[in-house]
Amino acid sequence: MSQPMGQPQSNPWQRARRSDGPPGSQPPQQPQPPPGPSQPLGPVAPQLGVPIPDAAERLPQFAIPAADTLWWVGTHGGAGETTMSRLLPGTMASGHRWPIPPPPVPTPIVLVARTHASGLRAAQRAATEWASGIVNGISVLGLVLIADAPGRLPRVLDDFADVVGGGVPRVWEIPWIEEWRRGEEPNPENTPDEVFEVLESIYALRASNPPANPAAY
Repeated sequence: MSQPMGQPQSNPWQRARRSDGPPGSQPPQQPQPPPGPSQPLGPVAPQLGVPIPDAAERLPQFAIPAADTLWWVGTHGGAGETTMSRLLPGTMASGHRWPIPPPPVPTPIVLVARTHASGLRAAQRAATEWASGIVNGISVLGLVLIADAPGRLPRVLDDFADVVGGGVPRVWEIPWIEEWRRGEEPNPENTPDEVFEVLESIYALRASNPPANPAAY
């Protein structure tokens, strides 16, 4: 029988809070709640009436032995699922597939996509597939959108991202990071604060192992 997901022992993305005064001038601050959308803003379960996509529009599936970790599901090639798995140790990249555990415990997953038009369309297809109820045994925590270029999204893509994000429980955004483009290995030293906030939020969801609403087995 599958066992509930194990609890991570420490959060490598919890930064120490810095003070502006000289050392020792302020007492240690109390731990702050993780930033980001911890409460779902979109649907948390498959929905009646969502049509099942054609087979050619679906992600493949593969079996995993137990729901004992969090999986990143890249919705298209180059989405960034491997990068996300390196950023948060103990998590896994699924290879653009749905990881399906044996019943009854579902496995938590986070969708990953780039913010260009084809990436957003791929994320929308994956979200629709999940919402149709055809994917059994997964609990979708949300969607990570990784910037595909420097600067602000064009209005048409920004609006489309809002539409896509409305179909999943939560959306996190990661900005363009030039160091990663140059081939530097992502790590806490070359990662901006915005990414720390995303990972703290996802870490907290993983650690709390919230009640899930997967498609029924």
